[in-house]
Amino acid sequence: MNVKPLSTALLSYGMSGEIFHAPLLNTHPGFSISAVYQRNASKQYIPGLNVVHSLEQILQDPTIDLVIVNTPNHTHFQFASEALKAGKHVIVEKPFTVSVSEADKLIMLAQKQGKLLSVFQNRRWDGDFLTVQRILQDKMLGRVVEFEAHYDRYRNYIEPNTWKEEEAPGTGILYNLGSHMLDQVIVLFGMPAYVDARIGTQRTGGKVDDYYDIRLEYSSLNVIVKSSYLVREPVPRYTIHGTKGSFIKYGIDPQEQDLKEKKVPGSEGWGKEDRRWWGKINTEYGDIRIEGDFETVPGNYLAFYDNIFEAIRSGVPLMVKPEQARGVIYLIECCIESSKTRKAIKV
Repeated sequence: MNVKPLSTALLSYGMSGEIFHAPLLNTHPGFSISAVYQRNASKQYIPGLNVVHSLEQILQDPTIDLVIVNTPNHTHFQFASEALKAGKHVIVEKPFTVSVSEADKLIMLAQKQGKLLSVFQNRRWDGDFLTVQRILQDKMLGRVVEFEAHYDRYRNYIEPNTWKEEEAPGTGILYNLGSHMLDQVIVLFGMPAYVDARIGTQRTGGKVDDYYDIRLEYSSLNVIVKSSYLVREPVPRYTIHGTKGSFIKYGIDPQEQDLKEKKVPGSEGWGKEDRRWWGKINTEYGDIRIEGDFETVPGNYLAFYDNIFEAIRSGVPLMVKPEQARGVIYLIECCIESSKTRKAIKV
């Protein structure tokens, strides 16, 4: 790639900055990390990166093209607004915002400024989700009648010294993992007709929600998305039933663990799942009976940044549009209302 890289600034170097964004940006030839904003000046030096302690240093730097807002959820709107007003393209870490009204204001501001605005919904490029997309697009199960997805963890303690475990706008499992799952549902099926959700706190001493059970009703399809921090024995990540057959998939995409282990994104075998985690399919496809392992499509988080680069440099359409991310926040608000009122909410 002989095109000048996009000068990029990260507004945080916590888990998302260190594990996800920095390795992907450093690997992609279309980007260069020019600055990292540290709000806490006492934090350690980050080798190889230019650390600044004033947001103005980033906003007033005319050479910086792109700002990644990967700060605590309740700050997304403020920082994204300031970056857009400063004439920067902006990527916001999921969840997009903590309310639909904030999402609407950011979308209007980006349009006014003529700048790109997107959301880091990286799990659209999980191998298991890409596999599910392929199966549904090819109608390998016939007409799908039930789709169930789980994103569970086992963490029976309250993690200390983190904003994620404190009561505040945008905290809790629904905004965290739910924003991934609801985004995937929208990509696959669009917006539902009704939402019926139950949200709760299961861990002893928990201050934020750590469990949800969401039912999304479509005209001829029922979708279930569930998550909990108290699932020690894994259940299927995806269970899909159709008029021709079924698909069941355990395990989770290996890219996050590979990034934690400092493996290089895009290297040989990247995103490829071990055969023991391949899904099981049992269906009739045309005149052919198919039963057995179904190879997982390799995951590729770099595809998100491929699209961002091409969108900024060449004007290709965004794959993660802010309007879609706004839809996720709208569904989250519907889930909260449904859980409070104990009734289904018409979308």
